[in-house]
Amino acid sequence: MDQRNNLTTSWNKKLTQSPAQLLASQILNGFNRHYARFRECARAAKVAFEQADWLQIQKLSAERIAFYDERVAETVAIIQENAALPYDDKDFLQDVKTHYVELLMDHHQPECAETFFNSVSTKVLRREYFDNDFIFVRPVISTEYIDSESATYSSYYPHRDGWETALTQMFVDLGLNRPFTDLSRDVMYIIERLKQASQGLFVEKPNLQIQAVRSLFYRNKGAYLLGKIINGHREYPFAIPILHDEQGGLCADTILLEGRHLGALFSFNRAYFMIDCEVPSALVQFLQTVLPQKPKAELYSMIGLQKHGKALFYRDFKHHQKHSTDDFILAPGIKGLVMLVFTLPSYPYVFKLIKDVISPPKEVDKDIVEKKYQLVKRHDRVGRMADTLEFSNVAFPRARFTQELIDEIEKLAPTEIAYEGDSVIIKHVYIERRMMPLNMYLQDATDRGDKECKDNAVIEYGNAIKDMVAANIFPGDMLFKNFGVTRGGRVVFYDYDEIEYLTDCKFRPIPKRYDDEDDMGDVWYSVDRFDVFPEEFEKFLLTDPEVKDVFMRYHANLLDWKYWQSHQERIRAGHIEAFYPYPHHLRFAQMHHE
Repeated sequence: MDQRNNLTTSWNKKLTQSPAQLLASQILNGFNRHYARFRECARAAKVAFEQADWLQIQKLSAERIAFYDERVAETVAIIQENAALPYDDKDFLQDVKTHYVELLMDHHQPECAETFFNSVSTKVLRREYFDNDFIFVRPVISTEYIDSESATYSSYYPHRDGWETALTQMFVDLGLNRPFTDLSRDVMYIIERLKQASQGLFVEKPNLQIQAVRSLFYRNKGAYLLGKIINGHREYPFAIPILHDEQGGLCADTILLEGRHLGALFSFNRAYFMIDCEVPSALVQFLQTVLPQKPKAELYSMIGLQKHGKALFYRDFKHHQKHSTDDFILAPGIKGLVMLVFTLPSYPYVFKLIKDVISPPKEVDKDIVEKKYQLVKRHDRVGRMADTLEFSNVAFPRARFTQELIDEIEKLAPTEIAYEGDSVIIKHVYIERRMMPLNMYLQDATDRGDKECKDNAVIEYGNAIKDMVAANIFPGDMLFKNFGVTRGGRVVFYDYDEIEYLTDCKFRPIPKRYDDEDDMGDVWYSVDRFDVFPEEFEKFLLTDPEVKDVFMRYHANLLDWKYWQSHQERIRAGHIEAFYPYPHHLRFAQMHHE
């Protein structure tokens, strides 16, 4: 009877709703369906981690990327069933937004729901409505002090219970359904590492406490516990990777305390974490105290809410435009055959357009290139592939585009540019963190006579390729210009038009040449689309004797087709590689053998 009464009440409520109220409810229902699936995915990741089901972790991570767009499309389809709604009536549109704001007053994810509203609206409305008061150009609902059923983090008190007891309880409270092999040993390693980092931690102040996020951050084969220790006026952020060990149990692999190592966990060249959070704004607020150098846009993206992260990024970008005066220019470096790249010198990102006509020898078109970028978005980027933000119909101030840049776009990508008043509209653009291209980095090191810097870059280049190989990725075009060097000296791949799954490629030795084949020119053997001859890499990569010397010392196996085939066999056998986003010498495994 109660259920019938509830259904009747719900139906009567719908009957009494105005069209604007009904439309607002439909959009919010779409977001709620999305966020329910988002949380289900994180809970499934916890189970997969406990069961060491690494293929399931990969599957969940890839599938989750599409959740948002699926729910947006579903919601748009529901709305468009009612074609009679007055979408051209600005008063009606304003009523929809007003009712939506009312629905968000007690919502736990209002900022993400506002972004969802924008995503749905911009697919229903004509472009002239995009920047008016109808969409959320700025957030309306405050995310401060949102109440939830459970706290974002838990607190532990070493001065009351002792360090060992407090840390042990921190791990127990995670509720993992697989035991630690030797938790007391891991706790002692953590305490020893803390003592090495700062003796001031153990001069106990009245407010001494450990604050740890209640949910773990899942990615690849690891689960990460993030938190901070507060003692007096000092705060000590930390991250503890939890892994499966050789005995089949769990272990704390290390504790990361330095800002650069913590920042690397949330790097733009790594896959997004899966974490269950009821109030994302509260989690991001806490993370900003652990990672103060990371903007909110990046933190939202790294916990899997990349659409809201993208919305925040765009707001930050508009803010930067308003407070800068330099011009958008063609990016320096060797021009690509597939992408047209421009930048704003005062802004640490580049903007990439797919050219309308892609020059030979490239054998791709726009559709193929877009699919390659989607492949990378879904894949574990293992710290070696740059994340990209994809935007449509972006308005730039025409006055700040150099004529050279306008001419280049009109010549090479005319279908991607339009004009509205004082704005240039770029119809489809990828935005990436700006890095120095590896070819320019190597040349700069050569010019400065910095052989150590140059050698390290060559070693990093080979390591980047090997990490991608282990993750079932063949970069395709391995020229140095397609790799960049981050501020931390890490080499990252960023040109995806020829990327392939490693297991789709056919790695072969170059066939022997016989005398009667001399008249066939330089290439005397047939080549299919997926054929790769690693011996050929030497010809176009190792023309600099110094580069060749270092490469052959550290990475000569990359020229051997058997190396590539052996990794294909491992992947086809179901092996999932473990990737450590921190230096190996920090691992407690080193202490096990001392």
